[in-house]
Amino acid sequence: MSTLSGILAILLYLLVAFLFGLRLQTRRPFPWGITRQTLILGGLLGVALHGVALFGAIFTPAGTDLEVVNVASLAVWLAALLLLLSALKTPIENLAIALLPLAALTLAVQLFVPARPVLLTNASTGLEIHILLSLLAFSLLSIAALQAILLAIQDKHLRNRRPGGFIRALPPLETMERLLFQIIGLGFVFLSLALFNGILFVDDIFAQHLVHKTVLSIVAWLMFAILLWGRWRFGWRGRTAIRWTMGGLVALLVGYFGSKLILELVLQRT
Repeated sequence: MSTLSGILAILLYLLVAFLFGLRLQTRRPFPWGITRQTLILGGLLGVALHGVALFGAIFTPAGTDLEVVNVASLAVWLAALLLLLSALKTPIENLAIALLPLAALTLAVQLFVPARPVLLTNASTGLEIHILLSLLAFSLLSIAALQAILLAIQDKHLRNRRPGGFIRALPPLETMERLLFQIIGLGFVFLSLALFNGILFVDDIFAQHLVHKTVLSIVAWLMFAILLWGRWRFGWRGRTAIRWTMGGLVALLVGYFGSKLILELVLQRT
C-alpha cells in the first residue's frame, strides 16, 4: 500500500509540475477546462499519497526510522504541503515547478534505494516534539530559500530590463519580497521553538555528537534574526535579503544533513 501510494504521488507531482511549467512557457490557460485550483488540489492529493508512503516508512514495527532519506522526504513533504496550501490564496504556485520534482525525487529514493534503518526507540514526547518543530522550521525556511532564488532571478532580469515570459508570470517584486519575509518570519518562530525545546528535552544538547548540529542551528537562528531585524530597522530587501536567507539555510543544511551523513555513512553511528 505504501509503495503504491508513493508511486502515485510521484506521478502526480511530476504531472502537476509539468503543467505549471507548460503554462509558464506558453502563457496560455490550461487545456481541457483545468484550472489553477484544480492543479493545486492535484498537488495536494499527491502530498496526501506521499504522506501515506511516509507513514509506512517512518513508523515501523521496530520503531521510528529517522534514516536520512526518510527525514529528507519528510522535510520536502512538509514544504510541499505548506507551499500548496499557501498557493490556494497567494499566487506562489510557480515555486511548485521546482519543489514538486524534488519531492518526487526524494520519495523515489526513499521507496527504491535500500538504506540502513536509524531507529528512534523509547523517545520521550518532548524529543518527538523537538523533531517535529525542527522539521517544520526546516521546511518553511527551505520554501523561503526557493522564494529567494526566484527573487534573485526576477531582480536580475528587471535590472537588465529583460523580463522574459517566466519573469512576467511571477507576482510583482514587492509581493515576492513580502511573501519571502512572511515565510522567513514563520520559519524563524518554529526554529526558535525547536531550539528552546531542545534545551529542555534533549539530554546534553552540546554533547560531542550533537555539538556541530547545535552550533550551526544557532548560527542559522542568528542569521535569520539579523535579517528580520534588518528588515524591520533598515528595510533590508533585494540582494541583501537573498544572501542572508541562503546563508541561513546553508547553515541548517550542513548542521543537520552534513552531520547526519557523517555519523551514518562515515562513522557508522546513529
